[in-house]
Amino acid sequence: MLGFVTGGTRGQADVVLAEVAAQLRGDGVALAGVVQVNEDFDPARPCHMDLHILTGVQVVRISQNLGALSKGCRLDPAGLEQAVGLVERALDLSPDLLIVNKFGKQEADGRGFRPLIGQALAAGIPVLTAVNTGNRAAFDAFADGLGIALPCAPKEILQFCRDHIKGNL
Repeated sequence: MLGFVTGGTRGQADVVLAEVAAQLRGDGVALAGVVQVNEDFDPARPCHMDLHILTGVQVVRISQNLGALSKGCRLDPAGLEQAVGLVERALDLSPDLLIVNKFGKQEADGRGFRPLIGQALAAGIPVLTAVNTGNRAAFDAFADGLGIALPCAPKEILQFCRDHIKGNL
C-alpha cells in the first residue's frame, strides 16, 4: 500500500509525519525512511532542512546556503542522495513500513527516494509519504492508482499504517 498525506499548512506534513513515526517507533514498529525537521535560525533567512534517518540517529542536512538574495532551489542533492543511501541499506532489513518525508521534485523527476519507494512496494512493504499540489500529477502517474490519499491528521495516518503493516498492530 502507498499512503500519501495531502493538505495542511506549509510544513505541517513534516511535523505530522515525525509525530506518526515517533508513535510507531514507540509501539515497536520497525521503520525505515526519513522524516524532515526544519530548523529556524533567523527570521530573515530560510530554515535548515534536515532529514532524520528512522533506523538510527543520523541526521542529514539537505538544504544548502545559496546566499541571502538567492531565489534558487536550496535542496542539496548530495545530502539527499546520502540520505537515500542510508535508507536503502535499511530496506534490506525488511522493515514493517517505509516513511519518506515527501514525494518532491527530485522524486517527480525519477530521482531521490523514488526508486526506494518502488523497491519497498515490490517487496510488500507499505509506504507512507506526503505530496504537495505541485508534484501531485507526477505522483499520480508514478502511483498508477495505488495511492491512498490521507488527510494531514495523525490519528487517520496512524490508523492507515496500523491497517497495512504486516501482522497489524
